[in-house]
Amino acid sequence: MREGFDNDKYIELQAERIRERVDQFGGKLYLEFGGKLFDDYHASRVLPGFKPDTKISMLQSMKDDVEIVIAINANDIERSKVRGDLGITYDEDVLRLMDIFRSMGFKVGSVVITRYANQPDADLFRKRLTAMGITSYLHYPIPGYPNDIDYIVSDEGFGKNEYIETERPIVVVTAPGPGSGKMATCLSQLYHEHKRGITAGYAKYETFPIWNLPLSHPVNIAYEAATADLDDDNIIDPFHLEAYGETTVNYNRDVEIFPVLRATMERISGECPYQSPTDMGVNMAGLAISDDEACREAGNNEIVRRYFQTAEEIKRTGVGEEALKKIELLMNQANITQNLSPARSAALLKEEMTGGPAGAMVLPDGRVVTGKTGNLLGAASALLMNALKGVSGVDDELYVISDDVLEPICHLKTEHLKSHNPRLHSDETLLALSISSVHNPLAAELIDNADKLRGCDAYFSVIISAADEKLYKTLGINVCCEPKYEQHRFYHK
Repeated sequence: MREGFDNDKYIELQAERIRERVDQFGGKLYLEFGGKLFDDYHASRVLPGFKPDTKISMLQSMKDDVEIVIAINANDIERSKVRGDLGITYDEDVLRLMDIFRSMGFKVGSVVITRYANQPDADLFRKRLTAMGITSYLHYPIPGYPNDIDYIVSDEGFGKNEYIETERPIVVVTAPGPGSGKMATCLSQLYHEHKRGITAGYAKYETFPIWNLPLSHPVNIAYEAATADLDDDNIIDPFHLEAYGETTVNYNRDVEIFPVLRATMERISGECPYQSPTDMGVNMAGLAISDDEACREAGNNEIVRRYFQTAEEIKRTGVGEEALKKIELLMNQANITQNLSPARSAALLKEEMTGGPAGAMVLPDGRVVTGKTGNLLGAASALLMNALKGVSGVDDELYVISDDVLEPICHLKTEHLKSHNPRLHSDETLLALSISSVHNPLAAELIDNADKLRGCDAYFSVIISAADEKLYKTLGINVCCEPKYEQHRFYHK
């Protein structure tokens, strides 16, 4: 896999940029963090070389100056909103985030419950936080937000919110997901700091879109594909163009809110230091791209992945047609098709030849290996085994797991666990491989080389099981599936 991003340079540039903003505002900065602080796999896919935990690593380089405030919307607590990628509620994720941040040595100052209006579940959550020794604050709905500036910047607006006690010069405001009130929390704090005679500033750290890449760059198009269901659009920042005569890229919601944000900051402190949404940001990712062609290729691959993920979601749930249409337009804009990856044509050809579900994977050296459905292994398991053989230099015809190991597991599944499918899922296949490694050094070699599959693209001719998809994701393999099921039935798992 060709790298196109200098991770070390990015960490250095980004930390320097944030410190510049702290100095600009007299020693205190409220930094709204958009996107994921860690496990940012989208960024690592479209910027090959970007490590999933790069942003948190960057903050660790200045952690003695950083404290973290986590915002959660009371309405999200009340309706038990769930993070789709983790399957846990937002309030549980707040606790998860606190554990992770603290384990990394960060000071997690507090939790702020935004848009609080006496929601019973929000009250219970606050009591739970108190019982754990976690400080929490309440911020309230503000009538007319964000347009009624006179009311917002008053004792009845921001002034009604509880002032969050902070100690360090960089206050990172993050959240379990969008709509949690991060920007309003930052602006509320600026209001309270100003009333106390404390100089403080605000900046936003959003990785995508990358402001100094063209609108038509595949990395920026991939961001639109990733947020197709949110109706986000990349646009030229008109405020930046007018102020500086420079073309930069931002996204529609930040451009739409900027006049209100500027007016709010002017009302709070007498002036706004920013001429545009681009000014407001501190993202330096575009300056750390070391191989533009590698990033363009990675961006195009991500657009196609998002297409198949959305098509699969429609097949599973019946929802997402508009998002799929948008991604189709983005693919036309990028001049790419669903057949961009050679894995797709290889998987479909294998299915046609064998009459059963099949898969294919592009290995790091560009070779394409396939896997078919057999008596003991499903397509995902067979492909995984063949891919491991491929990166280990083991002959594809060699049987690394003997039938003596596979058959008892299949028997257990069908006879004792009452499964209708005797074939092993990929996680079960890895366990069988691990058992075989006790006496077979080739099996041990395959396991040792599993990490070489990280970042590889796999494609299946049917929608694979949740267990197989989870295992592939754990191994860092990117999965796409043809939006169809192996069997025609109403319930699939």
